[in-house]
Amino acid sequence: MQVKEITIGNRKIGMEHPPFIIAEMSGNHNQSLERALAIVDAAADAGAHALKLQTYTADSMTLNLNEGEFAINDPESLWAGKSLYNLYREAYTPWEWHRPIMERCRQHGMIVFSTPFDAEAVEFLEELDVPCYKIASFENTDTPLIRKVASTGKPVIISTGMATVAELDETVRAARDAGCRELILLKCTSSYPATPENSNLMTIPHLRQLFNVEVGLSDHTLGIGAAVASVALGATVIEKHFTISRADGGVDSAFSLEPEEMRSLVTESERAWQALGEVTYGVTDHEKRSLKFRRSLYVASDMKAGETFTPENLRKVRPGYGLPPGYYDLLIGKRVARDVKKGTPVSWELVG
Repeated sequence: MQVKEITIGNRKIGMEHPPFIIAEMSGNHNQSLERALAIVDAAADAGAHALKLQTYTADSMTLNLNEGEFAINDPESLWAGKSLYNLYREAYTPWEWHRPIMERCRQHGMIVFSTPFDAEAVEFLEELDVPCYKIASFENTDTPLIRKVASTGKPVIISTGMATVAELDETVRAARDAGCRELILLKCTSSYPATPENSNLMTIPHLRQLFNVEVGLSDHTLGIGAAVASVALGATVIEKHFTISRADGGVDSAFSLEPEEMRSLVTESERAWQALGEVTYGVTDHEKRSLKFRRSLYVASDMKAGETFTPENLRKVRPGYGLPPGYYDLLIGKRVARDVKKGTPVSWELVG
């Protein structure tokens, strides 16, 4: 069954269209609205098609505790030493910023939407008339939230990080049963940063086949290699965290793209999509002019009528105006029908 293409804002999403590139602001605004607006400007200038926010508060995410499981004690974590509450308080985007950020996006012609983390956030985003919703990996088993988002009737993008096939089946069913008709699943590895070895991009075509949905990649690897490769496997949406400069710091800056990298992602992912083409063999229209550079059979020295072809006077050379090289063995020992000069392409008319 062919997956139905999806429309978000003024963009069509599907295999017949260039990849839809989403710049994720997350907490890289570093609690500055001026910086947040500058991130919008930079993302637009780099060619990103959409900007994504996150809509939550620290209190809607966790409890204000700094002990036990509420403290981040993993020494390998980017956020080691912080409490969950303080991390979310540092990273959240103030709700009063949403409207000016969205207005700036629209001035650039960019699509803008958000990831809500509870029902109140969904209701707030509905007031702002977002064109679609994103569900984060850590919320992809929150079926009440998924049903709330799906009930808006707008397209829903869901990251699949950590979810089993059984969990994804429940997630997809919840979205569809609640009214979602346009669903996109993003392959995601929920580690920060993720490594190419753990990206498992081969899951992308499997997701498309399994759930008959559009698929993409929410990518936390460094650079753009994994994201561009995903296009060859059918990714029609690519989401990458974005910042003006990693040197400026920020909760997600370590695995975020800078403007020139985002510009490269937009360009190279579209080139990858263009290169997919279709299954084809033989000479394409654009290759016809190159046929002359094939080898073919040529007379390598002057010959008189009745002389036989030998390895000395019959050569396989460029250009390609003579008989194909495959006839070489057949012609050795055959006689020429008339006098022929060196440099003459061999044709059947020359053979006696």
